[in-house]
Amino acid sequence: MGNSTLHRSWWTVRESDGPVVRTRNLRKRYPGGTEALAGIDVDINAGEVRALLGPNGAGKTTLVRVLTTLLPPTSGTAVVNGWDVVTKGDEVRASVGVAGQYAAVDGLLTGLENLHLIAKLRGMRRRAARRAAEEMLARFRLELKANQLVSTYSGGTRRRVDLAAALLGNPPVVILDEPTTGLDPESRLDVWESIGGLTAAGTTVLLTTQYLEEADRLADRVTVVDHGRIVAEGTTDELKSAAGLTRLVLRLADGHSLAAAAAAVADATGSAPEVEPRIRRIAATTADGPAALAIVLSTVDKEAIVEIGVQRPTLDDVFLRLTARQEVRA
Repeated sequence: MGNSTLHRSWWTVRESDGPVVRTRNLRKRYPGGTEALAGIDVDINAGEVRALLGPNGAGKTTLVRVLTTLLPPTSGTAVVNGWDVVTKGDEVRASVGVAGQYAAVDGLLTGLENLHLIAKLRGMRRRAARRAAEEMLARFRLELKANQLVSTYSGGTRRRVDLAAALLGNPPVVILDEPTTGLDPESRLDVWESIGGLTAAGTTVLLTTQYLEEADRLADRVTVVDHGRIVAEGTTDELKSAAGLTRLVLRLADGHSLAAAAAAVADATGSAPEVEPRIRRIAATTADGPAALAIVLSTVDKEAIVEIGVQRPTLDDVFLRLTARQEVRA
């Protein structure tokens, strides 16, 4: 496919008005019998950020490789931007910006040269390609390193160049496999801001991540995968509510009554509390936070309590509960 064809297909109107990414009964079995995807059904709408969560080996990266045409599915269907990943691979590749788990940039080129090359491969003319490359360098605060060889970059800086390459040309679909791994907090915030800007312009984003804070902050919806299957899906609020657990948190003025307070919390919540003696903090999960709170307040000396409250489960709690349950079933 020549550059002009690639440029036209990049902006081609989608073949359908349905979800931008759709899979049905998608399966991938590797030689030896390992089934990395065991019947995945996913719908991702235009302008949505979908986070894909799961423990190592859950099938997240395999799904990304199938959606980006790097791996053929064993069976089932996958459609990206209206194009089937098996029969319309060129059109899929022309519609998607991708950043894999590891930076795929050329160490023998400068940051500017890397992005300029990618922009030209996208079908941009020379001047437009250079302008786009310079804009992406500015977005990721890489101007000062633009003319240095990428081989001299730190791992985090190299990752930022890789992400900039994935976003060149504002593709309609961006797939990011653990996009902020190895980045310092400031660079991570830059990436989050860039992702927010993409969706504001209507771009659809699928990201895998090990940072649950990242999913909580960015995702419109979250899909939790384990053993190649979807075990939960919804907004972060829906997943937290479905977890059905709250946390009772208690902090004491001194450590003298810590053991007695921990026993009271255990009786009130019906679960083993987490005790942090250094900060005199006790926490436990409970199905009925208000009732447990009332019992503790009636049992523990109020003068000894510095802080007490009931917290909703975090996305970490939801993730651990879902994947732990799957491990038991397996």
